[in-house]
Amino acid sequence: MTNLPAHHSNDVDDCAFRSFLDRVADKWSLLLIVTLENAPKQRRRFSELKKSVPGISQRMLTTTLRNLERDGLLVRHFFPEIPPRVEYELTTLGKNLMCPIGELVQWIRQNWTTITNARNEFDKNNMAKSTGVKEC
Repeated sequence: MTNLPAHHSNDVDDCAFRSFLDRVADKWSLLLIVTLENAPKQRRRFSELKKSVPGISQRMLTTTLRNLERDGLLVRHFFPEIPPRVEYELTTLGKNLMCPIGELVQWIRQNWTTITNARNEFDKNNMAKSTGVKEC
C-alpha cells in the first residue's frame, strides 16, 4: 500500500499539497494530460486540445493549461508567426504522471462492474430521495 505524506504541522504545506492533488485529480487536467501523451509528437495546439476534449469550455481549457504549466506538468511553446501559433507539450514531470494515471485507469477497468453494481444498488435503495449525485 502506498503511504500518503505524513501530516505536516504547517497548514500552508497541507494546503499546497491538497491544492496540487485537486489539480491533477481534476477531470479536465487528467483528460488534457492523457490527450497530450497520446498526441503525435506529444504536442497539440490549443484548438486541437479544445476539439479533443469534449465539453471543455475555452475558459476552462485556458485555466487548466495555465495551472498545469505553473505546476511544471506541461510547457507552452509560442511561435511568433503570422498568425501566432502556440503548442503545448508534457514535461518530463507530466510524462512521469502517466504511470500512476495508467494504474488508476486499470484499477477502474478492473473494478467497473463492482462500481456499477454499487451505484445501481444505491440508486435502487435511494430512489425516493434526491441524492444530488450527478452523472456526466
